[in-house]
This record gives sequence, structure tokens and C-alpha cells, in this order.
Amino acid sequence: MYKISFYDTKPYDRQFFDKANKLFGFDIHYYETKLSPKTAVLAAGSKAVIAFVNDDISKETINRLCEQGTELIAMRCAGYNNVDLEASHGKIKVVRVPVYSPYAVAEHAMAMLLTLNRKIHKAFIRTRDHNFSLNGLTGFDLHGKNIGVIGTGNIGRTFIDICQGFGMNVYANDIYQSCEKAKYVSLDELFALSDIISLHCPLTSDTYHIINKQSIDKMKNGVYIINTSRGSLIDSSALLDGIMSEKIGGACLDVYEEETDIFHEDYSDTIIKDDLLLRLISMPNVIVTSHQGFFTKEALQSIASTTLQNIDDYANGRVLKNQVFVKKIKT
Repeated sequence: MYKISFYDTKPYDRQFFDKANKLFGFDIHYYETKLSPKTAVLAAGSKAVIAFVNDDISKETINRLCEQGTELIAMRCAGYNNVDLEASHGKIKVVRVPVYSPYAVAEHAMAMLLTLNRKIHKAFIRTRDHNFSLNGLTGFDLHGKNIGVIGTGNIGRTFIDICQGFGMNVYANDIYQSCEKAKYVSLDELFALSDIISLHCPLTSDTYHIINKQSIDKMKNGVYIINTSRGSLIDSSALLDGIMSEKIGGACLDVYEEETDIFHEDYSDTIIKDDLLLRLISMPNVIVTSHQGFFTKEALQSIASTTLQNIDDYANGRVLKNQVFVKKIKT
């Protein structure tokens, strides 16, 4: 039977993958620990490993997997910035789930914006304490506001559809101008025009800290920033400075650049040592969720079925339509 090692397992992962695996019949071994050079040994004898966004798939990890006979890394997500593709080249194949539910992430981005703007989270706490005052709960109409969308792939385009349903003016920036419903502008123009900015681009060397002190300085006073993509798109220190100076009116963060050892875990009885994250969470105009934008039944079903189909395609010698390739080998 085809053995697979599954890392960073949560109960919901097992639920959806076990159901999807009834069609394939793989021998899946689930591990709660994240994939790293130290934990790669658990995959001994596995032809494939299933990994996630916060696993450490570095050169050292890849080399250890290869030494043990692993031939395929199946990412159960769209992003793969945590995979050393140069190290994998010619040694081990990498596949991903390019599309699972763009609606899940796009809807979560809008839910965060509505929650922060209309202070729904604060109203919820108040009314549970029988406090029905409206003081401090003022928001603003989304209708007629300018929203800048950076990245117009599947999720970005879906988010644009939602924004236009609210009557917002959409400006976009992307190398590939694939959305006819948005007006494409330069980044500097987008920063200057937007009342709200939402990030939907992948993390690359070009987009790392695309939101930084210099770009924040170019934005409108009171701008809202939404990030449901990758944490390192934002320089968190610059973001906090912008919030403290009131240049930034609000931030909705489903991701954080140092989230690896924190998000998806329970630290309610533990002192978190990340002072920057604690300060961001403490701000009254910041909402942080634990990288849950993807977290719908439909998305989890799609992730499980696509991931196992990717592995089945490899096991049976089919074309890997979701394979990830390194763009350029450094010499």
C-alpha cells in the first residue's frame, strides 16, 4: 500500500482527508508535529509527505526526505514560499492545491473588514454584558469608497466581485491584468487613492514587505489594510508604527510574518513571547484571526481531494498538472 506521512495534523484535517481517502485507499500516517529537519525521520518509508504553510521545508529537510526515499512533497495549500524549490530541483517533486475555494478567503477578508469597520466584535461583547450603548461604535459606508486590491488571481478577483456588490470603486495592481472589472494602476497610485487596501498576492522576493514604512507614507490618512494572504507581505513593525501614529485607521490580519509557531495552536494558558504580535492584538483598531481564511467545509473538502489526487497522479505516472517548478536556478 502507498504510504504517506501527513504533518501538522489537526482533527479537522484527519476528518476531511480520511473521507476523501476512501476513493484512493492510501496508507496515511498522521503526525501532529510540523515537518522539519528533525521530524523528517518520521517519513521513513513514505513515498510522499503532505505538508502545510508553516512546515520547515528547507534544503536540510528536503535532503533528509530524499535520503529516506521520499519522492513527492504534496502541499495542502496554494502557497509554497516555505519550500526551498532550488533544493528540491532534480531530487523531489513538489505539488500544491492552486485553487480550493477563492470564496472562502475573499469572504473572510470582507467579514474582517465589516467586523472592524462596524465594530461588530465590540457590540457583541457589550450586549452580552447588557450594555446597549452605541457610543464608540461608529463606522463608515463602504459604498463609494476606494478599495485597492493587490493581486488579482482567483481570490483577488472574487474579492473584487464582493466589493463591487457593496458599490465600491476598485483599483488593482498585478503583473497580470486579468480582471476587466477593476482599474489597474501603479502601486504608488493605488496607495494614494485607496481608502482600504487588501492584499491577495503571493509572497515572493518582489512582494516581501510590500507594505512598509515608505509605502505607508504614501497612503491616505486613516487607511484600512487587510491581509489574508501571507504575513511577510507586511513589515509588522512599520504597520504598528502606522497604527500608533494614526496614519493607519485599522488593520485586519489573518496572517502574521512570525506566525509559524503560534497560529493554529492554543496558547491561552501560556505567555506569548512575541511582543510585536501582542501589541498589535492589543490595538482597538486591529483584528487578528489565526490564518483561518481558508477554513470552510467546501475548501477543506477541495484541499483533501486535490491533494490526494495529486499524489495519485504521481503514483500512477500521470502528468502532474499542479507541480511547482523553480523559476530560476542560482549559479
